[in-house]
Amino acid sequence: MDPYSAEGELVNIHNAFHQGQYQQVIDFDTSSFSATNALPARVLKLRAQLALGQHAAVAQAAAAEPGVPDLRAAGALAASLQNPADETAVATAQELAATAADNLSVQLLAGTVLANAGLTEEALALLAKHQGSLDAVALIIQIHLQQNRADLAAKEAQQARKWAQDSLLVNIAESWVGLREGGEKYQQAFYVFEELAQAPASQAVQSLVGQAISELHLGRYPEAEAALQQALALDPQSADVLANTIVLNTVLGKDTTELKSKLEQVDPKHPFLVEATAKKDAFEAAQAKYTPKFEA
Repeated sequence: MDPYSAEGELVNIHNAFHQGQYQQVIDFDTSSFSATNALPARVLKLRAQLALGQHAAVAQAAAAEPGVPDLRAAGALAASLQNPADETAVATAQELAATAADNLSVQLLAGTVLANAGLTEEALALLAKHQGSLDAVALIIQIHLQQNRADLAAKEAQQARKWAQDSLLVNIAESWVGLREGGEKYQQAFYVFEELAQAPASQAVQSLVGQAISELHLGRYPEAEAALQQALALDPQSADVLANTIVLNTVLGKDTTELKSKLEQVDPKHPFLVEATAKKDAFEAAQAKYTPKFEA
């Protein structure tokens, strides 16, 4: 039986992870799980810790058992998240990709290290070795979206839908693609995120941010603001909530100085800040090439 299927042992902890309920994943009682599922469950807990920024704790846990490829991959990802310039983490990921490519945890965690390092083709080649893993499909979709290849991301989602049917992760992945494709897909994405965000059993910062982004695209600014306020109440230090609130306030013509300052404190390497700085530098470089001329 597929442990992630509706009747599988890992379905609840797996769904909690992809709903963004990371603390619930960490606290999940796995003592009754079979020996076969003990390691996959542990890896999910480590991934949840990484999502919460507990990089040092994951690195320590991985270092204690260096002979387990799953844990080595988790350690490599922890190291790369702590220090994106860590070449050792990338080297470990490449080694695992060469020696344990059939291991799903290696595919996901080492694949993430490679993708974050800009080695997207290596990451995709590793992830392509998966055997019916929705987690791998979701990561492939994320990589294609980062490459601005919404067409390839949509193709992956469509293929997964054929064999995964109404899986939660397929619904979420299709919503990511929909937010990039636009049009009527915005509303479809909203339905998915809103259902997760407003149900007490599944509400999390991640789904509320997804709902808010959908509302933003649909021009429903008060609703987007309400969703972001809900998310902020759950986690006042969430970098993604702060970044999207900056976007909303910019659209509304509100001052964003304080929010930007807070985001810089919480996560100075957040993609929003990195891209904003890069665009500012590019503009200033282009501006420097021209000397204004004034007529007397």
